[in-house]
Amino acid sequence: MINEKYKNGFTLVELIVALIVTSIVLTAVVTLAYALDTVNDFTDETSNKQAQIRFTTVRISDLIRHSRLVCYASNDELAVWTTDVNADGKINIGELTYIEAGAAHDHLWLYTFTPSGSAEISLGSIGALATNWWSAYGSLVQPIRLIRECSNVQFGFLPVLPPKSRFVTISFYVVENGITRQCQINATLRGWAGNLLDASGSSIVSDDD
Repeated sequence: MINEKYKNGFTLVELIVALIVTSIVLTAVVTLAYALDTVNDFTDETSNKQAQIRFTTVRISDLIRHSRLVCYASNDELAVWTTDVNADGKINIGELTYIEAGAAHDHLWLYTFTPSGSAEISLGSIGALATNWWSAYGSLVQPIRLIRECSNVQFGFLPVLPPKSRFVTISFYVVENGITRQCQINATLRGWAGNLLDASGSSIVSDDD
């Protein structure tokens, strides 16, 4: 005869088995959720970096293509005369833009300047951004972050060094999901103002000089 006290309940063994099965199922669900979340994180990181690279490539390419001269260059930055806003054939502070990679060559930023009068800037006076040479013109610098983290940023110029360069290349490395890949930006100065350089290429001259 079956004992009546076991008819409407579970045995201890049944409860333990049920708990084990439930634990296995929950563990599998949590593991799957974590894996999906990790994949989404990797996807988001890759998408964000690729978007940064695309934006940086377009921004810098357009900047260089529409610039008139590479006025200054060092291992970690370059300055371009973007356009002759007031058509005076001279460089003014509001017409300059720096592309800067930092001493560690680990990022890419743009620096522009607020217009401040029409004082002429000679090529020889344009130097490193960090020296604050530009402050003498009463202008404010405006930073624009392009790529926050990269490595080994390198600037190249052809066929000769600035200011006679017509072609600029910028290469750098980025890490995506643990994989390092090289990126490169190439652009030609379409409106190169070499006709305004003196014979030595060290100064801007006007038609009146």
